[in-house]
Amino acid sequence: MIVIYGKSFSAGNTELMQDLFSYLDKRGMKYVVEKNFMQQMHDVHFNRRPEVFDEFDEVKNHTEVVFSIGGDGTILDAVVMVKESQIPIFGINFGRLGFLASLGKENVHEAVDAVERGQYMIDKRTLIELQCNKPLFEDSFALNDMTIQRKDQSSMITVNAYLNGEMLNTYWADGLIISTPTGSTGYSLSCGGPILYPTSGNFTITPIAPHNLNVRPMVVNDDVVLSFEVTGRGDSFLCTLDSRFRSIDSSYQLAVKKASFHANIVRLTDQSFLSALKSKLNWGKDQRN
Repeated sequence: MIVIYGKSFSAGNTELMQDLFSYLDKRGMKYVVEKNFMQQMHDVHFNRRPEVFDEFDEVKNHTEVVFSIGGDGTILDAVVMVKESQIPIFGINFGRLGFLASLGKENVHEAVDAVERGQYMIDKRTLIELQCNKPLFEDSFALNDMTIQRKDQSSMITVNAYLNGEMLNTYWADGLIISTPTGSTGYSLSCGGPILYPTSGNFTITPIAPHNLNVRPMVVNDDVVLSFEVTGRGDSFLCTLDSRFRSIDSSYQLAVKKASFHANIVRLTDQSFLSALKSKLNWGKDQRN
C-alpha cells in the first residue's frame, strides 16, 4: 500500500494530482491519503474516493512506501511522521529545488511504476538526535540539522561546544549548525559548510556569521557526542530541528549524537547523489559563458 502525504496543496497542481490518483487506480494500486492533505484538494475529482488516515500508526503496518508530495520540507516532515518504522519515503517534487525530492511532478507515472515493479533504490540516511536536560521537542530527531541561533536581538551569542566531554571551542557567532551528511547541502552549505557524501559517517559543525574569522566549519565522526552551553545578552535563544523550532534560555543543556535508527529515502535506479549535485547545484558546469 502507498501512503500519500503532503503539507500544503496548490490549486495549480490539481490536474497533476488527478493524474496521479487516476494512474494509481488504473494500475490497481492500493493507497491512502493523509487526512489534512486530502481536505485541501477541493478541486480534485476522483474516480473513487480514496481512504484517508489521521494518525500514521493506523496504516504503517500495511505501508510499503510513502509518497511525499511537495518539496524537501515535506520529506523532513514525512521522516518525523514515519519515525522508527523506517518505511521508505519517495519524494515527488511539487516544490522548487527538490534536492531530496528528486523526482519531478511530471514523472508521477514513473514513480508508481517503480513501486509496482520494485525497481527502486533505498538510501539509508543518518539522523541526528537531540538530548536536553528539559523537555523540548516531542520527536527529538532530524534528517538535516540541529541549530542554536540568536533570537530577537542584534547581539551575537556565545556557544561553548564540547566533543565527548572535552572542550572543543567557544563560538561567538549568530549561531551554530550541527549537520548530517544529508543536511550538508542545506543551511550548512549556505553558511560555508562542506558538502558531505551521504554515507561518509560524519557530522559538520558550521558557525553562522562567526565573530572570529579564523573559525571555520569542522567535520567530525558521527559516533561522537557533541554538547553545548549557550549564553548571550538576550534572555532567550532559538533551537531548531529541521523546520521545527523552540525557544530556550541558558538553563538548557543540549547534546546531539547519531540516532539509533535511520531514514530510508527512495530514489530511482538511474539517480544518484552525484547526479543531483550536477542537476540541482550545477556541480561541474562551466559558468563562464
